[in-house]
Amino acid sequence: MQKQWPFEGLKVLDFTSGAVGPLTVRYLADHGATAVHVESRLRPDVCRTAGPFKDRIPDLDRSAWQPNYNASKFGLTLNMELPRARAIAWKLIEWCDVLAEGYTPGVMARWGMDYESVRQVKPEIIYFSTCQQGQYGPHADFRGYGNHAAAVAGMNHLMGWPDREPAAVFGAYTDFISPRFSAAAVIAALDFRRRTGKGQYIDLSQFEAGVTFLAPVIMDYTVNGRVQTRDGNRVPDAAPHNAYRCLGADRWVAIAVHRDDEWEAFCAAVGDPSLSNDAKFQTLLERKQNEEELDRLVEAWTSTRSPEEVVRVMQSAGIAAGLVANEHDVWEDPQMKHREHFKTLEHNVIGPHTYDGVAFKLSKSPQGPRWAGPTLGQHIGEVCSEFLGMSEDEIAECLVEGVFE
Repeated sequence: MQKQWPFEGLKVLDFTSGAVGPLTVRYLADHGATAVHVESRLRPDVCRTAGPFKDRIPDLDRSAWQPNYNASKFGLTLNMELPRARAIAWKLIEWCDVLAEGYTPGVMARWGMDYESVRQVKPEIIYFSTCQQGQYGPHADFRGYGNHAAAVAGMNHLMGWPDREPAAVFGAYTDFISPRFSAAAVIAALDFRRRTGKGQYIDLSQFEAGVTFLAPVIMDYTVNGRVQTRDGNRVPDAAPHNAYRCLGADRWVAIAVHRDDEWEAFCAAVGDPSLSNDAKFQTLLERKQNEEELDRLVEAWTSTRSPEEVVRVMQSAGIAAGLVANEHDVWEDPQMKHREHFKTLEHNVIGPHTYDGVAFKLSKSPQGPRWAGPTLGQHIGEVCSEFLGMSEDEIAECLVEGVFE
């Protein structure tokens, strides 16, 4: 039996940039939706300006980010300051089932394409908006990226060492959290429309998506009045709990021991069962009170072994342990290779390139990525002629007028 694309026939108009919106739409496109990503040569998707660039040559079509986040999509450029460009955008709105936008609140309204305006023409539209802090409220106009949202959400205050300034979470953290919420919300809205025929407006606050990941910390404050702060790699309910140096240059392994029986297994695994009877380490409370000395003992053992050996010994003993992987480790990971996570796709400018696959497998459906993300305006002719029915003469006139800039 031939597998069916879950979202085959679904049409998505993607007015987003960066990571949250593009990744949300990519979920749909990777599973069969026809998605058109709209940007401008004058104001391109911000990810086009971020390295790494192919051969270290900066160019809007040579970034590794943009074609990954926008895989499986068609690319169209529109100068939305021109009336004719907005007219084409309206044709796309009439064409699509889902409209996604990631501008600062007010931009789509300035173009006359906010949800209230669109639903007057197309009441069944599913309209998805994403921004830093939502579409309304005293901070709705705050602009920024995921690293700013992570800071506002309280994440940075918890990251780093107790005697140092906050260390930001790696990357634009809320950019990678939010698409998991928004994709589920869009799919739920599609199911609601299937059952009722009614459209839906989705307002995603990336800040609020990040806050949900700090629920235990917030509960600790609301219940106990306690403000948690930075404590390196340590946590209240485990010891040892840290990243420990191993043999080799910048090689590390993470180890976590929560229960006393795990501590006994750890001591046996490192060849020193009597250590579990040491009065300074017998219970979790005692291990926490003597954690600096404990960390030195653990690292004295790990530093004479490769991280792979440490992980193997620990996991065989039932101890939670994992390699602190670098890019090479992830690329060569046998589990990733077995599941064929990384896909090689042909990009118009940078050629064959590696892209992330989808993290989940659907047993009865194929999945993408189907092709690399588009170069700037790569599918102008295809989108305008095949999707919108524009003639060659109309397309040529628009090119001359700068509509596709």
